[in-house]
Amino acid sequence: MERLEIDNILKLEELNNELEFERATSVYGKLRWMVKEDYSLEPIRRHLKMLIKKYEEDHWSNELKISDEQLKESDLAEKIATSENLFIQKRKEIIKQKLEENGLSQQDLAKILGHRPNYMSELINGVRPFSRDDIVVLHKIFNIDFDILVPPFLKDEVKRHIKTTIGELKKNSIKIKLEDLESV
Repeated sequence: MERLEIDNILKLEELNNELEFERATSVYGKLRWMVKEDYSLEPIRRHLKMLIKKYEEDHWSNELKISDEQLKESDLAEKIATSENLFIQKRKEIIKQKLEENGLSQQDLAKILGHRPNYMSELINGVRPFSRDDIVVLHKIFNIDFDILVPPFLKDEVKRHIKTTIGELKKNSIKIKLEDLESV
C-alpha cells in the first residue's frame, strides 16, 4: 500500500501489478467524494485515473492475451483489497461511534491529534495511514482495541523477506506460502 499512499501517488509512472491496480481503484473511489471537501486532492485523483486507465489498457484490453494466471492474480488482488477496505471501514465506523458517544466531532479529533481537519478525513477514510502516535492516542482516549486500529497487513517486501528467510533456515518447521501472509 505504501506506493499508493497519497503523498506518493503523483510520483508514480505506472501501476506494477493487480494488487496496486485494485488499491489504486479503491483510493480513486474514496477521492471522488473527498475532492468535494478538499479540491487540492483533484490532481492526485486525475493522476490515479490516468494510472488506472493505462494499466487497464496494457493488461486487460486484449481478451485473447488474458491468461488464467492473470485472472488468478486479479482475483487474489481483489480479495486482498476488499479485506483492506473492510478493515478501514470497520475502523472508521468505530472511531465515528466513539466520537459520537463522547460528543466530539471529527474536527475535535483533528485538534486532539494535532492535524488539520482535511488531513483527519484522509486518515479516517484510509487514504493516509495513521501514525503510531495517532493509534496510541485513539486507543487511550477511546479504549479502542489495537487489533481494530492497527492494520494486520504486511508490506510486500516484508512478506518476501519472511518467506525467503524461513526457506533458508536450517531447522525449519514453519511451512508457509506467500499467500498465507495475506490477511484475507
